[in-house]
Amino acid sequence: MNQKIYFKNKKGNKLCGVLVAPDNKNHPIVILCHGFHSTKDNNTNTRLHAMLKEKNIATFRFDFYGHGESDGKFENITVSEAVEDALCAIEFLKKKGYKKIGLIGASFGGLTALLTAAKSKDLIFLGLKCPVSNFLEIELTHRTKENLAEWKRDGFSFYQNEEGETYRLNYKFFQDLKKNNTFPIADKIRIPTLIVHGDADEIVPVEQSKLIFKLIPECKLDIIRKADHRFSNPVHFETMVDSLYKFVLKNAK
Repeated sequence: MNQKIYFKNKKGNKLCGVLVAPDNKNHPIVILCHGFHSTKDNNTNTRLHAMLKEKNIATFRFDFYGHGESDGKFENITVSEAVEDALCAIEFLKKKGYKKIGLIGASFGGLTALLTAAKSKDLIFLGLKCPVSNFLEIELTHRTKENLAEWKRDGFSFYQNEEGETYRLNYKFFQDLKKNNTFPIADKIRIPTLIVHGDADEIVPVEQSKLIFKLIPECKLDIIRKADHRFSNPVHFETMVDSLYKFVLKNAK
């Protein structure tokens, strides 16, 4: 079954997802969380769902609020909103009868997945691809004091995605980051966890993953040498996907 599904977040916004699943709901299902200004149909998600389908492991990939086919404007997204979306996705799948739920997140989706796993008791494993463990640190590193002051004064700033396209991003995003640092809550994640990160990541420092790895009780860190944030080298991409795939097979019981 390959089915486009709409479900609602707590604010009543409609979120769009794609369920790829065998008929038997006793099989495990993996929620796939995309990155910042990406969509549910990115290369990693579509590749993983095709591979896992062959092993009768269901996947549910969805667009966060303000992304892809979901309601809302990108400029209004916050980390807290994304976490609520992920928690609603878990509840949605539970109501559909799924009992074994795993979670995989990439970059911004990795940050969301970390925070979600610390809150939820319904997950059996957590996979992370170059996760942002501390988004506030990244913003403070890449923005000047003058730029931050302008962002606060104007109420919005501009975000440039990896394709060079520019989008508005409201100041409440920055304010929300202050309460969404994963390091203080990492020890609440009590499920098998894998982090895959490239040591040449130019967006999210691999040092963040080295630190969060030490704080999660049952965690493995797979560092891919010379891999950038997007795993743009095909060899690096295949290595990353294979690492996540084998992790899921081992823990989807």
